[in-house]
Amino acid sequence: MSWDVLLLRLPDGIASVQDMPDDCTPPPLGRQAEVLAAVSEAAPETDLSDPTWGHLLGPTWSIELNIGEEDPVDSVMLHIRGSGDDVLTPVFRLAGTLGCRVLDCATGDLITPQELSGWHAFQAFRDHVIGPSR
Repeated sequence: MSWDVLLLRLPDGIASVQDMPDDCTPPPLGRQAEVLAAVSEAAPETDLSDPTWGHLLGPTWSIELNIGEEDPVDSVMLHIRGSGDDVLTPVFRLAGTLGCRVLDCATGDLITPQELSGWHAFQAFRDHVIGPSR
């Protein structure tokens, strides 16, 4: 079970998917090589041996980066597992380096580095359903 967030470029003034016009097509993040270079810059410890599916490990969490095979890359889906608020540091470092925003797929809202409620709600739900993360 993971908390899924999407890294994508959106126009200013959009705070959630409900704010997106029907004809909104976010611009791509860049060519796959550029996106991989940006990921390596933002989080050099990311395992990109499979350029379509990266892995980043922290002390109490892990992030799978679904970069995909499309070139250019439209977005990057992050599948976050574990616990610890420090997981948001690499998430927002990646977003900043890629020039994009972070969308909480569970709520449909864009989040900021100070916005922990989605991450906390996911952990509470997960712990209720399957027990605390180890």
